[in-house]
Amino acid sequence: MRTFSDATALAAAAGEHLGHSAWHSVTQDRIDRFAAATGDHQWIHVDAERAAQGPFGGTIAHGFLSLSMLPLFGAEVYTLETPPAMGINYGLDKVRFLQPVREGARVRDGVELVAAKETPKGLLFTMRHTVEIDGGERPALVADALVLLVP
Repeated sequence: MRTFSDATALAAAAGEHLGHSAWHSVTQDRIDRFAAATGDHQWIHVDAERAAQGPFGGTIAHGFLSLSMLPLFGAEVYTLETPPAMGINYGLDKVRFLQPVREGARVRDGVELVAAKETPKGLLFTMRHTVEIDGGERPALVADALVLLVP
């Protein structure tokens, strides 16, 4: 984990790769709980028997499940010794789901600080997340997340 003294020190790392999260297993239980939380019960996610006959040979995680893990991953990649008063998920730019995550796969995130910009409300960071699949040739997703740190 990379440690920065504060948001200003983090901003000075713009253009750098900050590191990787730990590997996390995407279990059927996690997929099912996400389906229950979102109401997305499509068979490719929750019906193991039918999905075994489908295009992926088994169930796959929702793309939005992988995307929802970004805060978990980010917390494993970097920290601030002096945290801001508030951190806000400000939005996403250019999200691409490149490869399905099969049930039982392990994923991790590589985080690059693309840009840091001072705004009247605080520092706005653009973090590029590349979620890798253990043993996969292509990432599961690439997304630019916008995070506003309010002093």
